[in-house]
Amino acid sequence: MERISAGDTAWVLTSAALVMLMTPALGFFYGGFVHRKNVLSTLMHSFFALCAVAVQWVLWGYTLAFGPDWHHVIGGFAWLGFAHVGAAPNPQYAATIPHAAFALFQMMFAVITPALITGAFAERKRFAAFLIFTVLWSTLVYDPIAHWIWGHGGWLADLGALDFAGGTVVHVSSGVAALVCAWMLGPRLHGGAHEPHDRTMMLLGIALCWFGWFGFNAGSALAANGIAAIAFVNTDVAGAMGALAWMTLAWWRSGSPTAVGAAAGSAAGLVAITPAAGYVTPAAAILIGAIAALVCYGAVQLRARMRVDDALDVFPVHGIGGTVGAILTGIFAVHAAVAHQVLVQIAAVGVVWIYSAAMTWVVLKLVMIVMPLRVTADQEHLGLDLTQHAEPAYQWT
Repeated sequence: MERISAGDTAWVLTSAALVMLMTPALGFFYGGFVHRKNVLSTLMHSFFALCAVAVQWVLWGYTLAFGPDWHHVIGGFAWLGFAHVGAAPNPQYAATIPHAAFALFQMMFAVITPALITGAFAERKRFAAFLIFTVLWSTLVYDPIAHWIWGHGGWLADLGALDFAGGTVVHVSSGVAALVCAWMLGPRLHGGAHEPHDRTMMLLGIALCWFGWFGFNAGSALAANGIAAIAFVNTDVAGAMGALAWMTLAWWRSGSPTAVGAAAGSAAGLVAITPAAGYVTPAAAILIGAIAALVCYGAVQLRARMRVDDALDVFPVHGIGGTVGAILTGIFAVHAAVAHQVLVQIAAVGVVWIYSAAMTWVVLKLVMIVMPLRVTADQEHLGLDLTQHAEPAYQWT
């Protein structure tokens, strides 16, 4: 029988709590960017994902993602309702912690991934449509991709794809889905041209996300060990370098070191280091953070010229940042054969791009059978706080 480590278990449970914090923190980050009339609805997107996906994960999501392998593409139904997921370890995933602790930790990744998408359709999506979309997308998109890359027997795992903490599973899948959502919903009526309503909230949100990211990445070592320590350091310096690089470039181009640029750059660096966190040196992490910030900055400028209203630039930061990080993982991973690993990383990213785009389109079409995706023009003008939730974020004007 496998021996449970109290230290490893404590670290993974703490990391799960840190990752849980990231989802409401994401709501604050996104909420700072939108109009005052849409703040509560934006926060509710993240809060609902925290609730709905947790229940979905226990009932069927976990077994689809990590259950006994079925033909290398999906988990079987053996662990429906967390059956056989208890206090004993599962050595296929983590030999020194309870199976339930591993499943809980993975739950928090499943929770935040659809929450990330919400930034693309902020200020215009019907809340009821969002509810259905979240459950369907988690089941049909996130769970299969998680099995392919992280599940025992998953075909991309067998191919040798490296994704330490979710650069491909979380960020590429959600970033590409965000682009499809923004395209299918169409632009906001006001054209998306407005200043963030609360930069303080925005900075608080990204700072809390950064704090939670230590659990996201270092916790993915699944033990209180040296790999966790390296992943912790790499996470911090990549986020820091991303903020410095983006802020410096924006400062040079616009004449001001903006808070928005610093926040976006740190997010880009944190996203890009996620697939590499336990595989690279801290010096490489700094370089990854800088490269990702510069590439994502360019992607944001390009997106601004497109007719796709990705409201909070989810695709440029998460889709592109995750792609850059996954490929750079192949280049900088300490023990990898570079040429072969880069090809594997590109193949894995390409598969996730195609699958997430296609299935997100399918999920949205399924939702449209039941109800419209968008609120009406009048509701959009009044704001989603009042029209979707019958309560404002702020009582004062």
